[in-house]
Amino acid sequence: MASRNFYIQLILRVIFLSVTAILMAFSLSHKWYFTMGLCAVLMVTQVFSLITFINRTNRKISYFFDAIKNEDFTLRFPEGVTIESFKELNKSLNRVNGLIQEVHMQLQVREQYYQEILKQASIGIMTYNEKGHILFANPTLEHLLDYTPLNHIKQLKQVDENLYEIFKNFKPFQRKLFQLSNEREQIQLALKSTPLTLDGQFLQLVVVQDIHKELDEKETESWVRLIRVLTHEIMNTITPIASISDSIIKYYRKGDKITPMEELEEIQIKNTLKGLEVIKDQGGDLMDFVQSYRSLLHVPEPNKTLVKGKDLLEKIDVLMSARLIEGDSEFTTRCNPEDLEFYIDEKQISQVLINLAKNGLQSVESIEGGKVQVIAGVDENGSKYIEIQDNGPGIPPEVMDEIFVPFFTTKSEGTGIGLSLSKRVMQLHGGGIQVRSVPETETVFRLTFA
Repeated sequence: MASRNFYIQLILRVIFLSVTAILMAFSLSHKWYFTMGLCAVLMVTQVFSLITFINRTNRKISYFFDAIKNEDFTLRFPEGVTIESFKELNKSLNRVNGLIQEVHMQLQVREQYYQEILKQASIGIMTYNEKGHILFANPTLEHLLDYTPLNHIKQLKQVDENLYEIFKNFKPFQRKLFQLSNEREQIQLALKSTPLTLDGQFLQLVVVQDIHKELDEKETESWVRLIRVLTHEIMNTITPIASISDSIIKYYRKGDKITPMEELEEIQIKNTLKGLEVIKDQGGDLMDFVQSYRSLLHVPEPNKTLVKGKDLLEKIDVLMSARLIEGDSEFTTRCNPEDLEFYIDEKQISQVLINLAKNGLQSVESIEGGKVQVIAGVDENGSKYIEIQDNGPGIPPEVMDEIFVPFFTTKSEGTGIGLSLSKRVMQLHGGGIQVRSVPETETVFRLTFA
């Protein structure tokens, strides 16, 4: 409505100005100088009035936007003016001003809410730009680093020189572990970087968390699981030894006296020999078990070289194909891109892949259409990986947390040390091994490399 009245008045003023100009030209042609002079004065007055009319509207709008820019919502335009167009314009500007003020207040409330959440968060949060200026650091972070206030990442040199180097060279989506020592304690920090772009400015968001307590809990839990498995295996071996030994002792001792040789029967001597053979076998099994434990503790440091992913998978394909002669299962490998290279100890990683591929083939040998795939590639973050996928029965959820515990196994054969060794090898390579399983659908072991 305001814009329509404005345009009507503008058109009328232009029409009057045009009529005055025509009349002035007509007076000039007929040499009516007095009339021409009046038209000239009238024309100047109309031009001045038109400019004032337009500028008045422009100034109002300019004042309005300046006030919004300065977050000043107290500006009000009079709505009691006589000119209808200005009256409607003022009402519209006041209405828009009120709406913007309401939205601004809501945004302020939300911002305060989010700021309070960040301040009360149990993890440290820091945001800094490419020049190292810290735009935000919550109190938790300052408490973890025992330094306040934080304005630039160079201040981290005073906390720890190595910590400063991590922040200085942090790349998007990187994860780092850092042990910080101060006067109070030693804390284990987990750091994760995430890139942000705000108002065209590249920022780095770093989340810092003290995982010392979590590591202690995980370590204790791991020891409990390991002791449980070790106890189970050792008891299974020692129990028959103790039982047979007790039976043999009864043959040769009655009460506190040793049984005379002439009283021994042939069957007792035969049973003694059989018992000793069982004890020998059980002792051998126990020695093998201890040797397996020693092999887990003495994994050599990897001798890394550049290895082509395609060549590595082809070797695994040849080795595993020999297991498919009598079965209907399918084994395939794929490397994408084909020129992908890994900086690894080829022998160690080959052994890990063979172990995982063998487990996959064993899991699908009893199902129709069993399939095992080994896939090498690069994920969206640029990290290299190798996946071993199978469509077997999967890993039961109740044992998922146990599969990497040394000597734990659900098979009737095997020592249960294969996955533990695989995990140890990947740790020595600076990578990791993860597993996900959907029963009766898919099981995937992923090896990730630094």
